[in-house]
Amino acid sequence: MDSKRAKEICASPRMANVTHIGVPIYIDSVSNDNTANVHPLSQPDDHRTVSLSSLTEAPQ
Repeated sequence: MDSKRAKEICASPRMANVTHIGVPIYIDSVSNDNTANVHPLSQPDDHRTVSLSSLTEAPQ
């Protein structure tokens, strides 16, 4: 996923269908170093920093 799209998803009030290695996640924030702070939807307290290239958005 590119940085611009990740930032759009992060700022949007609508929930996007994004996964990290097949796990549905929520993007908490996006950094300028092509990483994002995320958490799995099923584990809101499990925050991780991941590469934007490992995030996938499913078609709407």
